[in-house]
Amino acid sequence: MTTPGRPRLAALDTVMVGHTAEQALADSVDLARHAERLGYSRYWLAEHHGPTAGAGSAPIVTATAVAGATTTIQVGSGGVMIPNHVPLVIAEQFGTLAALHPGRIDLGVGRAAPPDAATAAVFDRHLKNYGADDFADRVDQLVGFLTGRFPSGRRYGQIHVAPQAAQPPAVWVLGTSEAAATVAAVFGLPFAFAHHFGRGDVAAALAHYRANFRPSPTLERPYTLVTLLAVVAATNDEAAVQAGSADLYFHRFFTTGNPPARFPSRDEVIGHRWTQEQRRFADRRRAGQAVGDHEHAGRAIADLLNRTAADELMLTTQLHSLDDRARSLELAAAVTAARHPF
Repeated sequence: MTTPGRPRLAALDTVMVGHTAEQALADSVDLARHAERLGYSRYWLAEHHGPTAGAGSAPIVTATAVAGATTTIQVGSGGVMIPNHVPLVIAEQFGTLAALHPGRIDLGVGRAAPPDAATAAVFDRHLKNYGADDFADRVDQLVGFLTGRFPSGRRYGQIHVAPQAAQPPAVWVLGTSEAAATVAAVFGLPFAFAHHFGRGDVAAALAHYRANFRPSPTLERPYTLVTLLAVVAATNDEAAVQAGSADLYFHRFFTTGNPPARFPSRDEVIGHRWTQEQRRFADRRRAGQAVGDHEHAGRAIADLLNRTAADELMLTTQLHSLDDRARSLELAAAVTAARHPF
């Protein structure tokens, strides 16, 4: 298994639909190529089930498309939600991808929020199982299947996983809590904190991970990544308009459970009659994130890196327009280089 590279900027794609699913997936491939040209170190694809504006239900498929369209950037999942899947199948899928693209594949895994009851039933998982604390065991299985290293006597030790890539995917633990940090630390895996969710204490979780880290055959010392919402534009007002698409989408998602079929367009954001409650929601969502002009976003990025001493910063844009997403990655890279060079 490969050890993560030295600190650089990375990108997270939540694969949201602004127009059609076909366009969203084509945009993901185009944005990955753009991130590679800009020198970003990684491009991860998220997993979500249910939202009609999401086209990211199968990160193994989207990651395969992105890896095939790029040449040097690390590609992977950010992440596979392990309660939804059988660890053996994940190992087979990502092992195949790692054999197709040696040394370039990451496998980020997370706990997953419970889906609606109907979706959980299709996954053959009762909703209560999403709260079951079997995450550590599933990560243990996954790493064992990928590497062939199982403690003596383990019931999975006789299972042969094919293909066995010469450079298996690098497994990352994703989360927003000290519990997730503990799993990463105990198994000696890199830890990615989803700060763009806007919940959890990122500094405390990373400190806990570093304090409890146990070296492993794949990683000698703690290695951390922090995600950040990045909507960087020429002015604060322009950034606010661009961010408004996701603000409106997620407000409806969290308050009604019935989100729009696609991300609202720029015209919809400008023409929308914002309520005070919606504006408060937008303010909370943007708090601690890099939403604004060069100066405003730069301060947010520098503050997060100074507070966390993260090894890598992964940016997610969540915008309606591919051009705006590409420009935001460009401006964020310039801001980071100027204020906090890696």
